[in-house]
Amino acid sequence: MAGKKTSDKPSKPGDKATKSKASSSKEHKSSDASAGKLKPATSINVRHILCEKHSKKEEAVAKLREGAKFDEVAREFSEDKARQGGSLGWKIRGSLDAAFEKAAYEVEPSSTASPRYVEVKTGHGYHVIMVEGRR
Repeated sequence: MAGKKTSDKPSKPGDKATKSKASSSKEHKSSDASAGKLKPATSINVRHILCEKHSKKEEAVAKLREGAKFDEVAREFSEDKARQGGSLGWKIRGSLDAAFEKAAYEVEPSSTASPRYVEVKTGHGYHVIMVEGRR
């Protein structure tokens, strides 16, 4: 079995694509590893999808896994006023719900076409969060 593990090493270039796909669908599990790589930021450009029900949030996440753009999924599924593709704009530390903010500051910036996102539950409902920029 140890031989099989070493044989996986040459497939690293392929693993990279798989790794990024896996981390985009379950960012909250890999966010601890990526948090060390991120530069400290005082503000983030954030988008989210807010759903009252877990099942609706799961439908939105399924669409994202299928390759749909984050802003399009947000327009279809989000139940808040951020209907502009889920954009909340630039938010400084301390201006967001604590659980939302902690998750958002740990996710790597990405584009709406190929989003890296994190899922979190707050008093407002279930969020799928992506970050477009940090400063």
